[in-house]
Amino acid sequence: MLLIIAIFSVITALSSAQNVNARCYLYNAVAGGVGNQLMGTLDLVQTGQQLRINGTITGAMPAGLHGFHIHEKGDIGNGCLNAGGHYNPSGKNHGAPTDTDRHVGDLGNVQADISGAINVDITDTVASLTGPISVMGRGIVLHQNPDDLGKGNSPDSKTTGNAGPRIGCGVIGYA
Repeated sequence: MLLIIAIFSVITALSSAQNVNARCYLYNAVAGGVGNQLMGTLDLVQTGQQLRINGTITGAMPAGLHGFHIHEKGDIGNGCLNAGGHYNPSGKNHGAPTDTDRHVGDLGNVQADISGAINVDITDTVASLTGPISVMGRGIVLHQNPDDLGKGNSPDSKTTGNAGPRIGCGVIGYA
C-alpha cells in the first residue's frame, strides 16, 4: 500500500512539474448519436495548478452564450446524452467557474458570434488533467442555451444551470 502511495506521489509531482497536453475533437450532436460534422478542436494544457482550454468551435447556433462543461463520461453516443451529467466528484452544487461551490466540470459559458463561431480561451484552477479527480478521458459538452451559473430560480439551476440540449461533444484524450 505504501508503495502505491509513493508511486502516485511521484507521478503527481512529475505531472505538476511538467506540462500535460490533451486534445478534444468536438462533434455535432444528432438524435440517436453523434454526427460526423467536426465542430472544433480544443487543446488542453495543464501547467501547475492551471488548466487552459483553447480552440475554435464552429456551427454553434444560435449566436450568443452557450453552456460549456466537462461531463462525467467519455461516451459521446446517443446525441451526447451518454456523457452523463457534469463532472462532480465532490457532490457540490452547480455554479460559476469562480464559485467555490461548483462542479469540477463547471466552465461557464462561451460566446458564439453571428456565424456560430466560438473562440474558446478558458483558464481554470479546479479542473485538472492530473491527480485523483482528473478530467482526462471525460467528455466536453457544448449546450444550446446559456448556463445560468446556478443562479436561476428553477430546480435544474443547481444541477445543470438550465443550459438546455447538447449540441456538441467530444472526449478529452492525451495529445
